[in-house]
Amino acid sequence: MNLQPWVVIDTETNGIQAPIYVVEIGAQKINGWLPDGPPFRRLLNHNANISPEASRVNGYTREILERDGDDPLAVYRDFAAYAGGLPVVAYNLAFDWDNVLLPEWQRLGIAPIGQRGWCALELARRLLDPVPAGNCKLQTLRQFYRLPERGAHTALGDVQTVVDLLGTVLRPLAEARGLHTWADLVAVTESTWFPSLIAFGKFKGRNFREAATDSELHDWLLWLTGSSNARSASMGRWYLAQLETGAPQQAAVGVAASDSAAGSALEGGSAVVLYLSPQKAELQHLITAARDRLAELEAEYTTQKHAVDVALARLFQALRPHYQRRDQLQLNVDFRRKYLDALMQAGDEEAEQVAQAHAQARQQTNAEYEQAGAEAASKHALTDEQAQEMQGIWRKLVRMFHPDRCMDDPEKRKAHEWLTAEINQARDRGDIQRLREIAQNPDAFLLKHGMTPLSQDDSTDVLRLRTLLDSLQQRVLESLEALNDLRETSGYELQQRIQQDSDFFAATVAEHIQALEAEMAALETEAAQLADEIEGLTGVAPGSE
Repeated sequence: MNLQPWVVIDTETNGIQAPIYVVEIGAQKINGWLPDGPPFRRLLNHNANISPEASRVNGYTREILERDGDDPLAVYRDFAAYAGGLPVVAYNLAFDWDNVLLPEWQRLGIAPIGQRGWCALELARRLLDPVPAGNCKLQTLRQFYRLPERGAHTALGDVQTVVDLLGTVLRPLAEARGLHTWADLVAVTESTWFPSLIAFGKFKGRNFREAATDSELHDWLLWLTGSSNARSASMGRWYLAQLETGAPQQAAVGVAASDSAAGSALEGGSAVVLYLSPQKAELQHLITAARDRLAELEAEYTTQKHAVDVALARLFQALRPHYQRRDQLQLNVDFRRKYLDALMQAGDEEAEQVAQAHAQARQQTNAEYEQAGAEAASKHALTDEQAQEMQGIWRKLVRMFHPDRCMDDPEKRKAHEWLTAEINQARDRGDIQRLREIAQNPDAFLLKHGMTPLSQDDSTDVLRLRTLLDSLQQRVLESLEALNDLRETSGYELQQRIQQDSDFFAATVAEHIQALEAEMAALETEAAQLADEIEGLTGVAPGSE
């Protein structure tokens, strides 16, 4: 290994719209892939506003920065002393270096600190392909490879996560590909590259390597080379060049179920394994681990999504009369505006048609509220015991009947997809009895609904197993992303706050009612004004509905 030292950096900013100000900078010097000395971390006070979106992500406010932040010039003097002239590596270097730090240093009138290195994100995309595809978010990969939680969306926390990812996951892959020097890493991260899984078009999600045996896919790649879009044409040429050179699919890393996983386990008892030429037994072990992880994540998502749905249903039930009254008033206002327009422009007959449409809209709105009310009333919180049981049943069923088990048999896959849909519907309803029925005797359940019992045997072909493993690991990443997205919703925040504070629900309801009453008062005033105008024109007051 012949790697010069470098420094990993990350920034948190006041937003993403120029001018961008750094509010936190974190850094860690690296020597031979390993941390070298203590990290660097400082808060900066530019006396600049911080956007609400940025504040929600990184937790910093202008008040915090005015209290704890330092003068930017002083911070960068200290950072220059820390980093020296070392090259800078970041996870999305184009943002941190090109869009943030260089403009900031120019604005402050100071010379660039260090030199531009290589992008850790681009290295991850190339070395982890095809599993992450376009999903290489730092925190998603941290969760996927079960790396330590370091404080997401803080500059130092993200730096430490990048260091973990580099040392635990990317280093063995880089060495396996013969990337031993700094020049090697720069060259691979800056080279033309496209993900193995096609990102768009009618072959979206297919591995371009399948074009070696699929003439239709090969013809499409050939057609792509003539695209008027330069990037698309470049992609087509690159894919075909890879096929012509016979470049092998690179090594990747998977997540094993335990420290005893087959393959080359990394140091420190990590469950991350490197596989280069895996045999059937190794692949089957990794597939089992991936299925376990997928079942675990989907069960967790199911439980949390149900809890969020229950909280939102409870809030809807408490606010339903106010929402319904608000919507009725809005319908009245809209109707009276349209009625007046039709009356003035087209006469009585057109105005009467507007009135009839209004009556139908009122009926439809009332019916929708009745349906929504019934659905909300049907949702109930699971007990801890029920939630635990549902997780256990869900994990078992996911492993048994996931459609990926029969990816090469369209008929069997169709049956598995049907059964999976039944399982998902029971899950969404919180119908534990239905899940119990399926788990107790899956074949009997299938026969009861006119389906043929299904074999649970997996293919033993190495290539097919590898494809299955890649597919499962991609689904794990998607599940992690779905879980993270759920945790960023207002519904999740509501559910968590209700769980933590017994008084929060009542306070939230009161706050919403106050806002709705103000909105309804404004609508009532406008509706009354429009009614007066209609009565003045027609001599007849409109209904009070």
